[in-house]
Amino acid sequence: MASEYEMSVNDYIAIIKHHALLLILSFVVILGVCIAVAISLPPTYESSGTILVESQQISPDLVAANNNTFADERIEVIRQRVMTREHLEGIIDKYNLFATQSRHLSVTEKIDEMRNAITVSLVSAVVKGRGEVTIAFRLGFEHRQPEIANKVANELVTLFLDENIKQRTERASETTEFLTQEADKLRVELEALENRLADFKQAHSNALPEHQELRMNMLSRAETELKEVDRDYKTAREELRFNELELSAANAGLATKPGAPGAAVDKPQDLGSLKAEYTRLLLLYTEAHPDVRAVKRKIAALRAGKGVGAGGAAASVSLDVAKAQARIFAAEARIKSLADQKQGILNKIADYEAQILETPQVERGLVTVMRDHENARKKYEEIRTKEMGAKISESLEQENKAERFVVLELPLMPEKPVRPNRKKVVAMGFLLAPVGAGALVMFLEMMSQRVRGAAALASVLGRRVLVSIPYIQTKAELARRRKWRTLLIVCGVAIIAIFLVLLHVLYMPLDLLMFKALGRFA
Repeated sequence: MASEYEMSVNDYIAIIKHHALLLILSFVVILGVCIAVAISLPPTYESSGTILVESQQISPDLVAANNNTFADERIEVIRQRVMTREHLEGIIDKYNLFATQSRHLSVTEKIDEMRNAITVSLVSAVVKGRGEVTIAFRLGFEHRQPEIANKVANELVTLFLDENIKQRTERASETTEFLTQEADKLRVELEALENRLADFKQAHSNALPEHQELRMNMLSRAETELKEVDRDYKTAREELRFNELELSAANAGLATKPGAPGAAVDKPQDLGSLKAEYTRLLLLYTEAHPDVRAVKRKIAALRAGKGVGAGGAAASVSLDVAKAQARIFAAEARIKSLADQKQGILNKIADYEAQILETPQVERGLVTVMRDHENARKKYEEIRTKEMGAKISESLEQENKAERFVVLELPLMPEKPVRPNRKKVVAMGFLLAPVGAGALVMFLEMMSQRVRGAAALASVLGRRVLVSIPYIQTKAELARRRKWRTLLIVCGVAIIAIFLVLLHVLYMPLDLLMFKALGRFA
């Protein structure tokens, strides 16, 4: 019965001997391809400069800047602005980049290649109280020609510095312009509210709350004055009644008591008393009044009855009656004046009371208008303060006193290429060569169906092998084997020599490498 055959170490050695030539050729071919690739790859040079993010020169406690964005965010924004199609296309045309490419590139492909060749790496540091912050960044450019790499790197550094100043200045100018526009809007609004407040005070000037105490005092004085006028009015009324009694007594021919003023005897209804009555009535009424016309008729009748030339009748007019009538006229005139004065005071009191009652309503409206005015004034003052701060910040940006980019290290002419790493490519060849050769031999053995040795034959047939006759080589085969052995030794020596040459050229001179190795063991 056939069983699964397990290969021994001797079988593996036999396979290696059988495919020794293939192994050597595969190793040499793979290693040669790797070395050829390492040598044929075009070098790529990188020129880079370091830009420091320098903090504000003037203390932020004295002057605060408006641009308070993080450095990494600002660097990314500047990078996007610098790496626009317009800027990159200008640099490509200026330095004639990608002119040595084997294939023709479109403008879009050139710009994509340009963007891939630009590197921006941030340099961070841990600051106490702020954590990890960006303090600088490195800007580099890669190209096959070191001169062009250096020129383009310097161009990019200049663009970054200019764009930073432009961005910060534009932002400060836009902030100042915005705050100025807002201040103008608030100023117009504040002036409108001031006019509204002035109009409101003018419309309710008699009921303003700040004059309430004055109106109360004026009302108190008016009431006191009303009491005095009312007292004088009552006194004048009493005096009028007394004078009317004296006039009645004088008209009746009765004498006043001794010592009383104006004591005299006169006849009633004489021409003098009628004239005095007529004069008094004219002071109070017009000539069309019935009383005036009645007295006028009496005077005319008396003159007609006694004659115009009767001189004795005119002499009989009583002087006391005339005086009493004159006092009555004066008392009535004073009563009328006091009545008018009293009415005027009452009107003023009514006006004061109406103003006092109107004051709460006026005060409510005035508070609303003043509140709006005060809020607008505070907003205007606040925006004006911010506007002044923005103008100072703009001056800082224009004079480059705020946070700025400073070139810490200019891009230098690259001396060594950054790509390809030929040492790594050759080392990878030495790693891939045996692996690839072994994989090729394993693949060929897996595809081969031959039986290897007596043990394998017994496993296949399921029977025991009685006799095994070894392979007998001829003299020609022995000579051919010696020839191949010599060839392999020569190839091995050549490979070692090539390896030493590559090591000397690509990595380190052999004498230095030997001294370095001896130094480690010393």
